[in-house]
Amino acid sequence: MIRGFFRLIGLLLLAGGFVFMVYDGARFVADQTLRFTRFGQFWNDIHQSSQAAFRAWIERTAPFLWDSVIKVVLDQPVFAVLGVAGILLMILFRPRKPLIGYARD
Repeated sequence: MIRGFFRLIGLLLLAGGFVFMVYDGARFVADQTLRFTRFGQFWNDIHQSSQAAFRAWIERTAPFLWDSVIKVVLDQPVFAVLGVAGILLMILFRPRKPLIGYARD
């Protein structure tokens, strides 16, 4: 049941990544400039105070992590971040392969 829930979350993240890919593509067609929506800007538009609280928490617990990992992820396009997270969840929680010749008890 938990495996199915996380696969559903992964599928929703993949769908969200696809939506942002279409959104950025439509924006490219409209004004002929390639501009991707950055994940940090998207998070800031959704809930600004949670991003600030997350940054304070990361800088308090592991300050080296902010510049080396989190800032890099926040500068990536939204469709890439959501797509990679969705694919990872789909792969990590895929159904087990049936064992041939063995009974699963």
